[in-house]
Amino acid sequence: MITEAVILAGGFGTRLAHVLGNVPKPMAPVAGKPFLTYLLDRLQDAGIKRAILATGYMHDVVCSYFGKRYRDIDIIYSQETQPLFTGGAILQATQYINGDNFLVLNGDTLFDIDFEKLSNHHLTNSDSITIALRKVEDTSRYGAVEINGSHIVSFHEKTDSCGAGVINGGIYAINKRWLIKACEKMPQKFSFEKDILQTHFGFEGLTFNNYFIDIGVPADYYRAQKEFMSLFKPDIFLFLDRDGVINKYIENGYVCCWADFEWIPEIKTTLALLSQQYRRIFVVTNQQGVGKGRFSQDTLDDIHNRMLGEIKESGGRIDKIYCCTALASENSPYRKPNIGMLLQAKSEYPEIDFTRSVMIGDALTDIQMGYRAGMRCVYITRNNPIPVKVRDYTDLIVANLSEYACVCNTPYSFSF
Repeated sequence: MITEAVILAGGFGTRLAHVLGNVPKPMAPVAGKPFLTYLLDRLQDAGIKRAILATGYMHDVVCSYFGKRYRDIDIIYSQETQPLFTGGAILQATQYINGDNFLVLNGDTLFDIDFEKLSNHHLTNSDSITIALRKVEDTSRYGAVEINGSHIVSFHEKTDSCGAGVINGGIYAINKRWLIKACEKMPQKFSFEKDILQTHFGFEGLTFNNYFIDIGVPADYYRAQKEFMSLFKPDIFLFLDRDGVINKYIENGYVCCWADFEWIPEIKTTLALLSQQYRRIFVVTNQQGVGKGRFSQDTLDDIHNRMLGEIKESGGRIDKIYCCTALASENSPYRKPNIGMLLQAKSEYPEIDFTRSVMIGDALTDIQMGYRAGMRCVYITRNNPIPVKVRDYTDLIVANLSEYACVCNTPYSFSF
């Protein structure tokens, strides 16, 4: 199985500019998440270990969102200082490929193929390039591919094709050495499709009938918004840390009584908004101040009852609060980063599915707990520097919970 992939993520999104605004096309929000996350999720499921993001336009936006790791995939950036077109971008990215073969995906197309099948065919036949093909009703938007069995005979331009047929699905398995040699006399900027695929022969193609969408035009971008909600189950369970997420964090101290509790600005409005999106919302919080004798369990209960009352009055909802009052030195299975509180919640709410859950916190232990349970993890910076290890466990980094709510509830705009 091939374990490295290049994603062409440098698109300007010219045809989507009036829809997206100042956002690079691969970062276009679809059903609450950047389009690129869906591609990386498919690669994660296929066992890919390294992804090279070939970036250009608004590189910093992509880099600041994904950092150096996404789930179990190491992220490397091949940044263009000037547009290199598809061929130049792929060739430049090969310097970061460790193995002999790698996959290439277009950053604006989701083709949900069997990557293992494509890889095995490519490796078994020692192909130079193996292309994932797709049957469509009308080839005029893409151009047609003529095949004989699995052998590609020719490529036809958009203007020379129409009606039902097979198209290039934009996913390739490529032999690195072959590509580098084939590109020896190429200029720095060149088209992979025209200058490589259409000028060389002997390529193989595998036809897949899996889900396919190219969000390059507004009509299909809007269609993706609707289809992704049913194709990819949205997260419906939300777990929140308390201090630093709901109320202001007290440096080197504790919220020892209600008078010490200070709401983060706009948090009650934010919780009301999130209550409409998530089926269940829980708070999971370490409160070793009780264990240290700084305040009592009764005082902690009073703080939480007042907190829940004000959230409810503002139209929000917290289904339950789980606390671990043990000292850090006790190594309680309920204390974060251990997942005891999560397991307790699941025992009381059996419908909880951790794979459809989000953990949001402002500490490394919060994110590590969610990661261990298989959740999507969101780190809140509180406008502080981001600890190095956080990115190993985090899917999204935001300044506060209100920014997260904005990301999840604004379908055609995205806040970084």
